Order: sequence, then structure tokens, then C-alpha cells
Amino acid sequence: MFCRADGTRLVSHSGSVSGDAGTMRFGSSHASSEVDTSILPHGTDAEMNRPTAPTTVLASIQASSMTRELTQSKQRKLVVAIAFLVFIGIGVSGYFYFSRKNNAASIQSIAVMPFINERGNADVEYLSDGMTETLMSSLSGLPNLNVKARSSVFRYKGTNTNSQTIGKELNVQAILNGRVVQRGDDVVLYLELVDTQTGNRIWGDQYNKKLANLVSLQNEIAVDVSQKLRNKLSGPEEQRVTKNYTANSEAYQLYLKGRFYWNKRTFDDFNRAIPYFQQAIEKDPNYALAYSGLADCYTLLAVSGVVPPKDMMLQARAAATRSLALDDGLAEGHASLGEILSYYDWDFVGAEREFRRSIGLNPNYATAHQWLAEQISSLRRHDEALAEIRRALELDPLSLIVNRVYGDMLLNARRYDEAIAQYRKTVEMDPNFPSTHNGLGRAYEIKGMYDQAVAEYMAVTGPNVSSVERLARQEAYTKSGWKAFLQVGVRNLLERSKQRYVRPYTIGSFYARLGQKDEAFVWLEKAYQDRDYQMTEIGVRPELDPLRSDPRFSDLVRRVGLPQ
Repeated sequence: MFCRADGTRLVSHSGSVSGDAGTMRFGSSHASSEVDTSILPHGTDAEMNRPTAPTTVLASIQASSMTRELTQSKQRKLVVAIAFLVFIGIGVSGYFYFSRKNNAASIQSIAVMPFINERGNADVEYLSDGMTETLMSSLSGLPNLNVKARSSVFRYKGTNTNSQTIGKELNVQAILNGRVVQRGDDVVLYLELVDTQTGNRIWGDQYNKKLANLVSLQNEIAVDVSQKLRNKLSGPEEQRVTKNYTANSEAYQLYLKGRFYWNKRTFDDFNRAIPYFQQAIEKDPNYALAYSGLADCYTLLAVSGVVPPKDMMLQARAAATRSLALDDGLAEGHASLGEILSYYDWDFVGAEREFRRSIGLNPNYATAHQWLAEQISSLRRHDEALAEIRRALELDPLSLIVNRVYGDMLLNARRYDEAIAQYRKTVEMDPNFPSTHNGLGRAYEIKGMYDQAVAEYMAVTGPNVSSVERLARQEAYTKSGWKAFLQVGVRNLLERSKQRYVRPYTIGSFYARLGQKDEAFVWLEKAYQDRDYQMTEIGVRPELDPLRSDPRFSDLVRRVGLPQ
């Protein structure tokens, strides 16, 4: 009837009680592992301050015939089973409790989707796009939070893609959706945070502000979203996400308009963006972000091949320098200055320093990773360059320019088949992105696949390519082959250069591919004098391989400051 936990019987019958003992000894035999019960004398110990009473002896109870002794193995199984059920119960309860409590707090990656311009008014499209981009920038200041870059999320603009599909394609745990409504001077913003695993809504809110209070609205949104992702912000984290670059609402709106056009990345749109950045600076002369935007416009105009680099780079340098003088902690400003140092000054050490400083300030800034990759690729540090461009792709997986540059890095590293595969992937993303066709054409040309190369070169469109010139090159190839294709190409460039600016590097590369070295060096020297940014890549460009054994080429590489 009485047993130990392991099933050993303790009591089979009771014995007689001695009057001299406070404790009786039972007459049953004990197990070999059991220690006899000691018999204590009746009375009070000298050290005790109270008397002890005799132990009450319970009457013997006959065990029921239904009672059985538990074996040691069965008892252990029972204990294990009970413990397991308790453990599972605690685990399930804890999971539901903490998953409800900390669902958003566990988010490590997010995509801020393009805010919807609810009424479709084209005049306020800059507002919905700009607020999206500003919030991305604010959230990027949070440590250990992967925020997808603008070019990837904006590819979903105007689509009805569901949250779970977006989560898989961008590899994010959550997306933030928004709708913007402007009614006169009032702005209403609806936000919703969605779990991409389940499609369930985590959080949502509505914000109502006057247009004049747009800056404070952005701060309020940034804090609320950040707290939903982190539960509670530390002091430095809150300072980063609520950092104001201007308190002037008009300057802020003008800046958003400038970025709206800059993001279109065309020659005409750069020229549209510049006046907005300038007006923002007039409203607030200490607006560092506006200076950075201005620097970016001038820099990309300089590398567009439409205007001489010198006309733009000096203005770009002045704007970038002013931006950093106002705010040395501005990641965009350091990246802008790095691009100028690389493409115009050919100060590769200084450029790398600025790019790394930019990344240190904002590890989520994909453009800084891209520009750093291009920089170190030109220095023949191919493994580092590929690692850096892959990091940019993690942040901005659907960016056409980052995907195309990845192909360029592979081409520079002489990994031609991988480059072709990457260019093809980029073409599938957008067949109308001309620079990808040009890169793919270069890769096919280097491998001697001229039919495929011509097809890709013919797919290149843009302001610098006329349909008449393309047709002439196609006919030359059909009639006379590859060399004729190149000859007609260089003739077209020379004719065009009489009317407007043409990159001298491009003409020099045609002559190099034709094997006309003297003409090639004449135009490459002009490119050197113009500070043509493509001169920074002459150390790795495959199309210049026919010139590498010439001492003039080594001298040119040395003067640019590239490794031999």
C-alpha cells in the first residue's frame, strides 16, 4: 500500500509499538538499498526548548487486492509522459502568447511599398512617392533591419501583387502598405503593416495633417512604424529615424519633387529635377539633402555621355562638398562625393574612403554598395567587387542598374559565360533597358558570337542612337560581316560628334576593336583630357585587350592612376 517512487514496497504490515520508542521499527524486511529507520528515545533533548511527543502509530490497513506494485520501468515512463505533456503545454501556451505579443518585434526585413496616390492626381504623385522614399530612409537608420531599396519596391507600383508573393520575391518578413489622400491643404495617410508569411495584418493606423505640417507627419509615421518593428526605440535609434534635414515644409516638398524627377533617371528628367533642388535650397540654405540631390543630378549628367563631363562635375563637387559641410553624417552626401572623386578626380583611395563611410552610416544604401563595387572592380579587385555588388543585390534585388552592373563586374573578371547569364536575367526583367543589351552585346562579341552580338546591339535604343544609324550597321553586317559592322559604327559616331558631344572613349574603343591602334590612342588621349569616366575602367575592359601590349597603353594606365 505504501511504496517508494521506484516501486519498492515500504510497508507490508505493521509491528508492535514499544513504549520506550517514539518511532517504531516495522517488521518487514527492507530492500537492500534501504536504510533502517533509527529509533529515537522518548523525551526532550537538552538543546530543545520544548518537549517532543510520542509518534502516533497508525493502525495497520490491509491493502486492497486491486492495488498492484508499479515496476520501476513503468513508473519512469509515467513520469516522462507527464513531464512531456507539461512541457508541450507550456511551449504551446508560450508560443501563442509571445507570437501575439512580439509578432512585429521579430521582424528583421521589410519592404515599404509605393504609397498609393488614392485619387490618381498626377500633381501630387511626387508626394506619395516622396513619402515612401523618406520613410525608407528613416527605417534604414535602425540597426539589424534590412530595408529593401527604392528601385526594387517601385517595380510593384501600380500592380496588384499580393503580400505573400512580394515577400517571397523580395525575401522580406513584412511589407508596409500606404494610401495618400490630399484634400486641399489636408493630407490623410492610411498605413498597414502586413505579415508576408500569412498575409495577416499586424498593425494599421490613419494620420491626418495639414500640408504645412508634412515634416512632423513624416516624423510621427517613422516613430510609429519603428516602434511596431522594435517594440521600443532606444534614444539614438529614435534620433536617427526622426532626424529632420529641414523644418521648412515648402523646402521639403520641393525636395520631394526634385527626387521624383531624379528617380526617372533620364537626361531630361535630371534637368527637370535641378530647379526643384535649387528652389529647396533657396527656401532653406542649410538643407543638406537638397545639396546632395543637386550633386547627384550633376554627376549623372556628367556620365550620361550627352554633355562634356567638365561642365557638370565642378558643379557636382561644389554641391556635394556643401552637403557634407552642413551634415557630415549624411550617407548620400558621402556617396555622391565618392562618385566625383572616382569618376572625375581619379582619386581612387579617396573615393573608396567616401563609399565606405557612406555604407558605415547607412548599410542599407544599395547605391553606395553598387558604386563601391564599380570602383574596386576597376582596380582589378574582382572578388571584392563581386561580393559588394551581391550585397547591393540583396538590398535591391529588382534594380535593373544593379543587376546590369553585376553583369559588368563578371565581364571585367573575364567570367564571360556567367556575365551572359546575368545580362540575360536582367533583360528578362525589362527588355527595354538599353544598357543591358549593350553589355550583353559586348559579352557575345568577346566570345566571337557575332550574330548574337549584332542582335543585342540593334536592340539598344535611346537619344544617342538613331534608327537610320542602326539600320546602316545591320545592313553592313549582313553584306560584309563583323568588321564592316564596326566600321559603319565608328563612321556614325564621327558624324554625330560634329553636331553634339560624343564620348571620345567610345570612338577609341571602336578603333581598338578594329585593330587600328594609332587612331585608338588618339581618341583615348582625348578621353583622358576630357576626364571621361570610362577611362577609370581601361585596366579591365576586355575590348581594349588588343592595345595592352603597346607601351602607350601602359603609360595611359599609369597616368589615370590604375594598377598595371
